[in-house]
Amino acid sequence: MPLPPAFEERGPVEQIVGAVVVTMAFGLVTGLALGWNEVVYYILVGPIALLGGFVGGMEHRGGEEGFVRGAACGLVYGSFILLGLEILNTEPKAYLGEPQVGLVFVTTIVGAILGALGGSYRVRSEREPGPAPAGGT
Repeated sequence: MPLPPAFEERGPVEQIVGAVVVTMAFGLVTGLALGWNEVVYYILVGPIALLGGFVGGMEHRGGEEGFVRGAACGLVYGSFILLGLEILNTEPKAYLGEPQVGLVFVTTIVGAILGALGGSYRVRSEREPGPAPAGGT
């Protein structure tokens, strides 16, 4: 898997959009899906969000930085899921447990773990030597 550009090499606007605005928008869409369709919600909150958390962590050079990014984005993501559901003012189509705010704790913890794994993956990938050049001795 190719590595995304490092977070600290991006400009401030790119950092804010990539880490905050995208996370807020995706959380809002996921929250709306939670009020509309259980299957769509599980697809968004499952494989797509998990991949996003890992890739977000890959933007950082180390598990510690990825952990912080993942925790922050998980907090924002979970909060905006609940905001999207509240905007619809309907019952969730998937079971969230009680109290529903527990979802935010879960997304924060899972986001932190995925971010740390992504940051650690980047460090390992940057240390590994590339393939040998073809045709040379």
